[in-house]
Amino acid sequence: MNEQIPVLRDVDGGTAKLMPDVDRDRAWLLTVNGAPQSYVDLDEPTHLEFEYARRLAHVLDSAAADGEPLGVLHLGGGALTLPRYIAATRPGSRQDVVEADRGLSALVAEHLPLPAGADVTVHGADARAWLEAAPTDSADVLIADVFGGSRVPAHLTSLTYARAAERVLRPDGVYAANLADGAPFAFLRSQLATFAAVFPELALIAEPAMLRGRRFGNAILVASHAPLDTALLARRSAADAFPARVEHGTALTRLIGDAKPVRDEDAVPSPEPPDGAFSVG
Repeated sequence: MNEQIPVLRDVDGGTAKLMPDVDRDRAWLLTVNGAPQSYVDLDEPTHLEFEYARRLAHVLDSAAADGEPLGVLHLGGGALTLPRYIAATRPGSRQDVVEADRGLSALVAEHLPLPAGADVTVHGADARAWLEAAPTDSADVLIADVFGGSRVPAHLTSLTYARAAERVLRPDGVYAANLADGAPFAFLRSQLATFAAVFPELALIAEPAMLRGRRFGNAILVASHAPLDTALLARRSAADAFPARVEHGTALTRLIGDAKPVRDEDAVPSPEPPDGAFSVG
């Protein structure tokens, strides 16, 4: 039984809370302003509680041969769930994490230390500003999981941003983003159109109920210049506790419809989730 006590702290983005999982020793849920941000099991970093994190992990698992080190750029840090996963499954990987909330990063560093030997550097900076200054062809995988509150910031949704991500990725690199939307999917469709204008290979991982418009939820956008292993992604996503579907090709073309790439001057954040969609007590 976990007898650790919750930790409450004011951070740059509001009030952060670390809550111990009563069923798992040394496992914690991080919330900011009541919205869940990360779940970390310090003893078992490959345990991914959140479905969207598992789907991002499937993308990481398919990016290279098992165990092969990767150079990974994370936009958005939270409690560093995926950097811990990569350090455990791909030892020797070099990882950069860009987290604008320095207070949150300090809280995580104090209470949820990274494992010894993990080559993870956390940078306190705006995600797009850091991306635009990053070296060309410097990452094998770029993971975007940036939320201001419960919304993806507008400046991380445009064609200019997508081109900056393409520049930083190596020629066969993979971009993966955690997005949130609900029917009629104006935001999601615009993001697919934006990245389709930059990357020839595109896929979307989401639960069928979300894709059918029955609820607001997370979707993982995957983009690359190299062919994506959509069969592997589909098998692993279908085997999760909450199975997801992988859409690509003509199915994505139909979903995009008449949506156009987003210009900086037209960019808007992802929609506000309905009350209770992601909150915890």
